[in-house]
Amino acid sequence: MAQDSSSNRPMPQKYRRNRTKFTKEQLKILIDTFNQMPYPGYATRLRLALEIDTEEPRIQLWFKNRRARYSFQKRGEQKEALESSQDPGQDHLPEQIPHEQVRQCRTIYSRSQLHALIKAFRKNPYPGIHCREQLADDIGVPESKVQTWFQNRRSRSGVQRKKKIPDESFGQGQG
Repeated sequence: MAQDSSSNRPMPQKYRRNRTKFTKEQLKILIDTFNQMPYPGYATRLRLALEIDTEEPRIQLWFKNRRARYSFQKRGEQKEALESSQDPGQDHLPEQIPHEQVRQCRTIYSRSQLHALIKAFRKNPYPGIHCREQLADDIGVPESKVQTWFQNRRSRSGVQRKKKIPDESFGQGQG
């Protein structure tokens, strides 16, 4: 074990948790839930964790991986459909097929959704998970989209604030 030179205490080694293996019954519950809602909120993930006797972060990671696998499979199916729709007489190499965007499409919010988001941001620019989930339910978008909107809004408001307030240290002589 490595030693911390400042306190002479042994430093813990990096720990990697074992892979979580779900039983068939647990997988059935997770898959059924995924088919109904691929973006479950925190409360749903907690309920699932209790139901299948595991930790909430394992549930969150399972859904994240499942969404990634699902979108990857979907892209593969679309590519196969595109390739099979080509005329057999044409010489098309796979590299000539246009690359699909990996990024999700930009989320377009309605006027009422934006109004609710801005109102909540003015009230609290750093809402907790429960507030974000409630807001997501109210406006009908996944909580992750609400979280991203708040992050982007905080970033933009910080940039705007810097533009309005000139740097006071600039222009002062040194020495």
